[in-house]
Amino acid sequence: MILEKSTGYKKVIKWLKSNKKKPFKFQTDAWQYYAEGYSGLVNAPTGFGKTFSLFLAVVIDELNTQLPVKASAVKRSAVQNSAVKSNLVQSSAAKKRKKSTGLKLIWITPLRSLAKDLARAMREVCLELEIDWQVGVRNGDTPQNEKLKQKKQMPEVLIITPESMHLLLAQKNSLSYFEDLQCIVADEWHELLGSKRGVMAELAISRIKGLVKEKHPERLLRVWGISATIGNMAEALDVLVPDQDVLKTTVVADIEKKIQIKSILPDHIDMLPWAGHLGHKLAHKLLPIIEKSKTTLIFCNTRGQAELWYQNLLKLDENLAGQIAIHHGSIDYELRNWIEEAIHTGVLKAVISTSSLDLGVDFKPVDTVVQIGSPKGVARFLQRAGRSGHSPFETSKIYFLPTHALELVEAAAIKEAARTQNIESRQPVVMAFDTLIQYMVTLAVGDGFDDQKLYNEVKNTFAFRELELAEWNWMMQFITTGGDSLTAYTEFSKVEKEDGLWKVKSRQVAMRHRLHIGTIVSDAMIKVKYLTGGYVGMLEESFMAKMKPGNSFTLAGRVLEFVMVKEMTVLVRKSKLKSAITPSWMGGRMSLTANLGAILRKKYNETLDKTHEDEELDIILPLFERQAKVSHVPKDDEFLIELIKTRDGYHFFAYPFEGRQVHEIMAALIAYRLGKVKPISFSIAMNDYGFELLSEQPIPLDEENIKVLFSPANLGEDIVASINATEMARRKFRDIACISGLVFQGYPGKYVANKHLQSSSSLFFNVFSDYDKHNLLLRQAYDEAFYQQIEEPRLAAALHRIQASKVIIVKAESYTPLCFPIKVDSLRENMSTEELGERIARMTAEADKKQTTRSKK
Repeated sequence: MILEKSTGYKKVIKWLKSNKKKPFKFQTDAWQYYAEGYSGLVNAPTGFGKTFSLFLAVVIDELNTQLPVKASAVKRSAVQNSAVKSNLVQSSAAKKRKKSTGLKLIWITPLRSLAKDLARAMREVCLELEIDWQVGVRNGDTPQNEKLKQKKQMPEVLIITPESMHLLLAQKNSLSYFEDLQCIVADEWHELLGSKRGVMAELAISRIKGLVKEKHPERLLRVWGISATIGNMAEALDVLVPDQDVLKTTVVADIEKKIQIKSILPDHIDMLPWAGHLGHKLAHKLLPIIEKSKTTLIFCNTRGQAELWYQNLLKLDENLAGQIAIHHGSIDYELRNWIEEAIHTGVLKAVISTSSLDLGVDFKPVDTVVQIGSPKGVARFLQRAGRSGHSPFETSKIYFLPTHALELVEAAAIKEAARTQNIESRQPVVMAFDTLIQYMVTLAVGDGFDDQKLYNEVKNTFAFRELELAEWNWMMQFITTGGDSLTAYTEFSKVEKEDGLWKVKSRQVAMRHRLHIGTIVSDAMIKVKYLTGGYVGMLEESFMAKMKPGNSFTLAGRVLEFVMVKEMTVLVRKSKLKSAITPSWMGGRMSLTANLGAILRKKYNETLDKTHEDEELDIILPLFERQAKVSHVPKDDEFLIELIKTRDGYHFFAYPFEGRQVHEIMAALIAYRLGKVKPISFSIAMNDYGFELLSEQPIPLDEENIKVLFSPANLGEDIVASINATEMARRKFRDIACISGLVFQGYPGKYVANKHLQSSSSLFFNVFSDYDKHNLLLRQAYDEAFYQQIEEPRLAAALHRIQASKVIIVKAESYTPLCFPIKVDSLRENMSTEELGERIARMTAEADKKQTTRSKK
C-alpha cells in the first residue's frame, strides 16, 4: 500500500499543516510499516511525538476504511489547547453516540499518571480529525461507575495498565471486548521489560491474540511498542513480538535530542561532606534555578528524601509556599491529580518528585529538571532529563545536585555516558512461575481455559518459551489440587473442569483472586485521613506501628499529628510543629549499574592525570590529592585494597566499583574465604564504590593470596557456603507466595499484617523444602535470589576483571576519603541522626589530625 496516496494520510497531513506542523520521518515510517501489516518497536527521543507515530497510524487506517464522519458540531476553536474544554466536549460527544464501533486500540501504560495525559492528547486528535471515537482510561484510579460503563460499551481506545488488563480477562465474556481490536501498543516498553509486570503484559497480549485468532483467523492484529533507548533493543522487540512468522521491525528516529547537563557545584570541596545522601548543603544554590525557570521538576531517589527536601526548601524560602508541591506514589490520588493539572497549567513553580513522574508525561511548562543525588543509572537519568523541553528541538535542561563529594565523579561519568549513548540493557524476566500461576487462575475466574490451547499460547511468549510440558503439568496440578504437599487442604483446589474448560466455580475464591491481581507486593499500606475528612496519602504499616498518639510525622509536605488508627485508617490533625519525623518506605536504595561503574573507574583515572574537561573533576581534585597522599587513587586497570587499624579493630576496604548489590555478596564471599584460611568473624558494610570487612583480629592478607581470595573459581559453591542462600530465598519466597495466591493478603481496609504474611510464606517455604523438593515456586525463589539479588553473572565478571588488574595494597593510618562513606553507611544503621553527626565530626577531626602530623613529618 502506498500510504501517501491514501485519504487517511492526506487528511492527517492537512490537519498537521493547519497546526503548522509536519511529521518526522520516523513517524511516517511507522505509519507505512503499520499500513503494510508490520508489528514492531518505535525508538525516538522524548518530545518528538512517539505517541503520534503509532496513534496516528491507527487513525489513518481507520480513516482509510471508514466513510467520512459528518462535520462535528464542535468547532476546532472550542478545543484549542484546553484540557478542560476537551473533556467537556468528549463527554458531550459521548452522549450523542449511537453505537460503539468496538474496541480498536489497547494502549498499555506502566504508570497511572501517564494515562490521563495520553487520553487528553488522543481526545483532541479525534475531535480535530472528526473521528467519532471515545478514549477511555482503565486503571486503579478509574471510578467504579466508569468501569461499569466500559463493560456495557467499550471505548474505541482503551488506555490501561497491565494489572487492569488481567482484571479484564478475569471477567465473563471477555472475548466480546476484543471482537474489533486492530492493535495493541505497549508504551514505555523499556520500563516494563525487566519486571514481572512486563511478563503480565506478555501473557495478556498472547491471550488476546489467541482469542482474536480463534474467532477471526483472517484478522491481522498488530502489536507495537514505544521504548526509550536501551542497550538491547533487538531483544526488547523479541520479547514484545516473539512470533517468528510475522512481519516485525524497529523504527529508530534519526534525530538527536539536545540535552544540557549541568552540575550544581560547591564553591569549594569542603562545602560538601565526604558522605551523605540528602544534599541539603547545596540547597541554597537550587533557589535561583527555580526562580529563573517556568516550572522545575526536582527528582529524588526515595519518597523519604522527597519529603525532607520539600520541608527544607520551604525553610530556605517561605515565599515558595503555595508555589511548590510534592508528588510520589504514597500521596492520595486526588492530590496527585491536582498537582499534575497544576503543572500543566503552570500554576506550580516546582514539584519535588520520585519516579512517579519519570515516564512520558507531557508537561509543557516544565523547562528545567533537577536530579538530587546519583540516579545510579544512565537510562534513568536521561529519562528524567526528557521531562523538560518536551517539544521537538527544545533543549532538555537537567541539573545534577550531588549529595556528597564523591558524587561529583558520578556526575562527570553520567555526562560522558550521555554523550556517548552508553546506555544500560534491561534484562527481561523469564520463567516467572508465580506470575503464570496467577494468570492461569485469572483466566479460570473469567471464561475458563482449555489447558492444551493455553499451553501453546504461553509457550509462544518470550518469558516461557523454555517451558516444559512437565512444568506445565505441575502448575495445572498446583491450581487444581495444591500440588503434592497441599492436596489435603481444599482451599488450594481452586480450579476445576466444567464443560471441557478449567474454571473457578467458587465465588469467594474468584473475589479474593481479583483483589490481588498484580505482581507488586509491598508492606501493607494504610490510608492517612484528616479527622475532619479528606485523605492525605498512604504509609506502610511497619512505620505506623512505631508511632504513638501525639507523635508528628510529615506526608505530602504537611506536618501531621497522629491521633489514632480506626478501621485500618490513620486519623490525623494538622500539627503545630514545623518539622517532624519523615516516614521511611521500603526499597529505598538503588544500586550502581555496570555501565556507570565502568565509566566511574575511567573518571577516577582521569582526575589526577587532568586528562579531562570536566569541571566536576576540577572541583574534587583536592580530595583526590588527599586520597593520593594518605593512600592511592586506583586507575581503571588497578584494584585498590586499604588496610586500616583503629580503636574499632582491623579494617579491610576493597574498591571494585560494581554497585552495592554486588559488593554485598562479594564481601560475604571474601569473608568466607578468609575464614577458611584462619577462623575469624567479620562485620560487613558496603556502598556503590566498595566494601568493608571489620574484625577484632588481624586479617590474614598478603599479596600472594589476594588473587586466590578474589578468584572466580568455585564461585557457585562458595556463594552458597558464604551467604545464607536459604534465608535469601525465603525472603524472595514471600513475594512469590503472594503473587501465586498461596498467601491471601487480605480484604481492602483489612490487610494482613506484614509479619503474618512473612510467617505464612515461611511456613509454606519450610513445607516445600521438606516434602516437595521439586516445587517450581521453591526453585523460582532460589533462582531470583541468585540471578536478581546476588547477580551472580555480574559478580563473576567483576572477579575476572580483578584477576586481570594490578592489585594495590595500602596500609593507611586513618580513614581515607574513599573509605569514609562506607564507614558512615555502616554506622547509620545503628545510630540516631544526632549521634551519627557527632561520630562523623569526631572521625573527620581524627583523620585531619593524623594528616597534619604526617605532613609535619
